[in-house]
Amino acid sequence: MTMPDFALDRRRLLGGATMAAAGLSLGAPALLHAAEIDTADLSSLTTKVAPIGRDERNARIARAQALMAANDIAAIVVEPGASLVYFTGIRWWRSERLTAAVIPASGDPVIVTPFFERPSVAESLGIAADIRTWNEDESPTQLIGDVLTERGLDRGRIGIEETVRFFAADGLAQALPKASLVAAAPVVRGVRMRKTPAEIALMQAATDVTLAAYRWTAQRIAEGMSNHDVAALMNAATRALGGSPEFSLILLGEASAYPHGSGQPQVVRKGEVVLMDCGCTVEDYQSDVSRSFVFGGDPSAQQRKVWNEVAKGQQVALAAARLGAPAGSVDDAVRRYYESLGYGPRYALPGLSHRTGHGIGMEGHEPVNLVHGETTPLDIGMCFSNEPGLYFPGRFGIRLEDCFHMTAAGPKWFSTPPKDILAPFA
Repeated sequence: MTMPDFALDRRRLLGGATMAAAGLSLGAPALLHAAEIDTADLSSLTTKVAPIGRDERNARIARAQALMAANDIAAIVVEPGASLVYFTGIRWWRSERLTAAVIPASGDPVIVTPFFERPSVAESLGIAADIRTWNEDESPTQLIGDVLTERGLDRGRIGIEETVRFFAADGLAQALPKASLVAAAPVVRGVRMRKTPAEIALMQAATDVTLAAYRWTAQRIAEGMSNHDVAALMNAATRALGGSPEFSLILLGEASAYPHGSGQPQVVRKGEVVLMDCGCTVEDYQSDVSRSFVFGGDPSAQQRKVWNEVAKGQQVALAAARLGAPAGSVDDAVRRYYESLGYGPRYALPGLSHRTGHGIGMEGHEPVNLVHGETTPLDIGMCFSNEPGLYFPGRFGIRLEDCFHMTAAGPKWFSTPPKDILAPFA
């Protein structure tokens, strides 16, 4: 992208306000506030998306129950969070007052929640389920034990979702001394890792929002802006386009050499790398896209070389992502390529100091990862980031990140990777 694309008058950015009136200066830029950012030229891209409905959640319960039977698990217990929304639709938070879902291998789930919270919890319940309540002087884990005992499951293997807190699992162990508490991962991961067409559509919508926000933001980046200023632009655009911002990690200059950034002050400077790693949520499903470019549109030979190597690294990863292949083999393929260029070995710098990619869906990072040693076979519906960055401590880093999902014909991009450092948002 050429310099005129970036160096727009700040009055356009702020909807007519001058830099002085906005309290901004190139030497010490102030943080942009959402109210100062004019997004009137943007409109929502998500007005027609279809949220997950009851039939979809019922199908999830059915798949989970089939996996319970296959893994000799009598029931699973899930706390508030992504998995609770996934299976039941309930949107709740975690506190010392336990709310949980008990999903048995057959029959309807049971929701356990404080008595006074019942009406609120029931508002978002999206499946047929019995709601059982406990009062402040009663034990919620004992109530779960009673529910499982009534179902004749008190001597079975009870799966605990991997994020359930210790006090809940420990209380359940005391309430069910003859049961065996086991990991629910074969069930929860087994269902959640393989996305349905409805889930894929929502992830595509989130990605479309992020790409549109990138294109809008890139035209408004100006020399002297801080990383926080750029993030504010990206977040404002994301909201206007119909997404809920999840993260806007902006790494400028040397900070781009550190995958998750630096606490040191950062400003946009001509000739230095701008690394943007951003994502949003649309109806519970996330995007994750990274772009790197040189502000001013005049990259050095080294910056261009590394950018091209990372772009090739993405393609190496995609070519290795084949149905049935171990997830870790994708990471191995990228590292072989990078080591052939003299980087590494393995995680050594300069080189690729993190995994090639992670699972993604309702959460930005989900099992499983594209990392050495991961043996899970790639299967239809699995979704991953593809982000084999290269980092040079003290200098700069380049990360390009696009997500893909596995289909019967192989991997398919949610977003198409750019082909040239001068056109990062094409």
